[in-house]
Amino acid sequence: MSDRIKVLPQYLLPKQALTTFAGRIAGAKGGVWTTNLIRWFVEKYQVNMDEAVNPDIASYTSFNEFFTRPLKPGVRPLAQADFICPVDGAISQFGQIDDHQIFQAKGHKFSTAELVGGDTSLAAHFQHGSFANLYLSPKDYHRLHMPCDGRLTRMIYVPGALFSVNPTTARGIPGLFARNERVVCVFESPDHGAFVMTLVGATIVGSMETVWHGVVNPQRLGKVTEYDYSDQDIVLKKGEEMGRFLLGSTIVMLFKQGTIDFNQAWAPERGIRLGETMGNRPA
Repeated sequence: MSDRIKVLPQYLLPKQALTTFAGRIAGAKGGVWTTNLIRWFVEKYQVNMDEAVNPDIASYTSFNEFFTRPLKPGVRPLAQADFICPVDGAISQFGQIDDHQIFQAKGHKFSTAELVGGDTSLAAHFQHGSFANLYLSPKDYHRLHMPCDGRLTRMIYVPGALFSVNPTTARGIPGLFARNERVVCVFESPDHGAFVMTLVGATIVGSMETVWHGVVNPQRLGKVTEYDYSDQDIVLKKGEEMGRFLLGSTIVMLFKQGTIDFNQAWAPERGIRLGETMGNRPA
């Protein structure tokens, strides 16, 4: 069965209602019921609780508290590299931006302008630049960290669909990451210039959060919303937490031309871990 046929049911599912329901369940403090849900999840997805600051499943008061659990200090050492991997997960795709087009999967591309909510002037900074699409599965650590030092200048909330973002869906739905709800975070690096980290929503992703704003999409009003931070001094260092997903999703990063040579060990579908080398500046 082709991937396009496999994803057809997603067009019919009430994705918004499912996501709202899942968000309520994940935020509920249900006592024993919550503990049983977490225990089932840990067993089903083989979550490594030994890496968590708090490995005691019964102590989490909500599923969201468990899902966004912090890691023990030192379990994700930062590589000596210009750019580190910002998440645990798997590589969907990465490489060079073809003029203004980002490769999603065989037969599918989407434009940088579509990704950032239609802002062509912002997208122009990344013409012929580089991109990385990184997928976080349910079992992964779901806090997002900085690939390099950066000063926040803008944030754009872009409403959209809530398709799944798993590999099968990425192969089956055209322009997936530019169709789904997303939060576009624009940074300026003192060493690498402008770069973008886009948090892409998905089915049952209850919300997306940033450390400077909190929950970005609590009401889903259906309109593009921009936040200007150019007059503020919000600076995050390489490896610092910048946000989190409440349930799994994908992050899409954009870098300017001539900024990054990706880790030669990277390949599509390869597993990745926070802190490993993502790349270095070209020699």
